[in-house]
Amino acid sequence: MSSIKFSANNQIQLLVNGADFFPALLLAINAAEQEIFLETYIFEADETGQLIKAALMQAARRGVVVNVIVDWVGTGNEQSAQLQSELLSAGVQCRIFNPWFRRGIARTHRKIVVLDWKLAFLGGLNIVDDLHADDDSHALLPAPRWDIAARIAGPLVTQIHQEAASHWLRLGPLRLHQRWELLRYRRPAVVNDLSGPMLASLVVRDNLRNRRTIQRAYLQALGQARNQAILANPYFAPGRKLRDALSRAASRGVEVILLLGVGQFRLQDAVAQSYYPKLLAHGVKIIEYRKTQLHGKVAVVDGDWATLGSSNYDGLSLFVNQEANIVVRDAAFSGALRDEILRAIADGVVVNAQDYDNIVWYKRLWYGMAYLIYKNILRLISWGKYTE
Repeated sequence: MSSIKFSANNQIQLLVNGADFFPALLLAINAAEQEIFLETYIFEADETGQLIKAALMQAARRGVVVNVIVDWVGTGNEQSAQLQSELLSAGVQCRIFNPWFRRGIARTHRKIVVLDWKLAFLGGLNIVDDLHADDDSHALLPAPRWDIAARIAGPLVTQIHQEAASHWLRLGPLRLHQRWELLRYRRPAVVNDLSGPMLASLVVRDNLRNRRTIQRAYLQALGQARNQAILANPYFAPGRKLRDALSRAASRGVEVILLLGVGQFRLQDAVAQSYYPKLLAHGVKIIEYRKTQLHGKVAVVDGDWATLGSSNYDGLSLFVNQEANIVVRDAAFSGALRDEILRAIADGVVVNAQDYDNIVWYKRLWYGMAYLIYKNILRLISWGKYTE
């Protein structure tokens, strides 16, 4: 398992929703001079997607090397093929991750853009309009999707670039010795003065050397928490280790607050609700966000540790898919992210313990069935790595 290596003197700007993210991304693409790597799970053909696609194609026409990775499941078979054809016609290289599950079940769920070795974007936002549901229903959301990303400059960009470049190579035609070198690849130790401000690190999950790196970062932060841990995520179905870490932190007096998205997938909601009674009994506070689709995957612990990225709190993100988060040790950044989560919490609905004291039998049965279905599916597709 790779260790978390921090660099200092980064400049990381919080981007809330597409209203912040897409204008900043377009500005950066239009200013790129040499190279762009873009990875996304969903690249929708809506108005936002058309703007990003046009900017990438224009960058290629002016001589920028542009490499795009989209996921076959997330973007869809027809849409990914159409997008690839259009991008290739303008000189943009585009690779589709794991079409027809030729490389197994895993998906690339990462959302990364890195430009000219000096600027990067990373977070939870796909290339899809804020008001369009991202579950193939094409429904309009009642309010912009709640999501979080970051604009990154400084030493951390080198880590992100190296990760994006190696991922691009892994998806292309490689000779045997090249595959061996990538298998042996370790991100180099960051040589930097860690006494500087804005410590940050890239943490990824893959099926090579980083199988549990993201989960380990959460477990360490929760294990060391002393005052408060606020976590927001759309899909809550972690293994026992993470659930126990939340309960233990709350039991020793840490204020643990979970902001969870609901209403998108009925089975997912039922699985999450099957965990509520035990978490509530240990003092974990649970708030359901019902205003619109919650998609941000973020957390703040004790006001000076923060993470954001693509990883959900479910078995797919923690045990199967390829994910990318950043961890930031900085009071100002953590405070800004905490304020955004608290604003979302104010729009949520508090879950009361007494609501689960006397659940009607058919709801209890449904929660139990959903949990068993989910657990066995995850054990199957993760080859037993999903630890309940």
